[in-house]
Amino acid sequence: NLQLRQLTRRVSQRYDVEMARIGLKTTQYSLLSYVVKLGPIRPADLAQAMAMEPSTLTRNLKPLVAAGWVAVAAGADGRSRAISATPAGHAKRGEAQRHWKLAQKSLNQTLGTARVLALHALIQESLALLATGDTDAMTEPGDTDV
Repeated sequence: NLQLRQLTRRVSQRYDVEMARIGLKTTQYSLLSYVVKLGPIRPADLAQAMAMEPSTLTRNLKPLVAAGWVAVAAGADGRSRAISATPAGHAKRGEAQRHWKLAQKSLNQTLGTARVLALHALIQESLALLATGDTDAMTEPGDTDV
């Protein structure tokens, strides 16, 4: 767990630096991307799609709304709300995507494409095993604590 956390911290730092250059946090980029892709969308549906608590979503939307990148308007029935990206939000996401790709290229160059692809495969396999809860499949005969 410690090594995994160290790796994710180092990788995240690369993306954080690139997002900071355009005034976004990585979490804001993720939220903006979901809104662009799924919007207009009800807050509850967006929270579910992002596996996020509704109160956390509300809190994280505030800076995006304040910046003019996301709008919250009345929903279909008047009691609900709909979240959508504004034209400025679409432009900001496009700008952020370019910086995200710069961070990815930097990681690919530092780690090597083959290692990055191997990490992706290992992560996907591990996530699948953890999702099934099959802990016996995660250990090999003779393994001890790692």
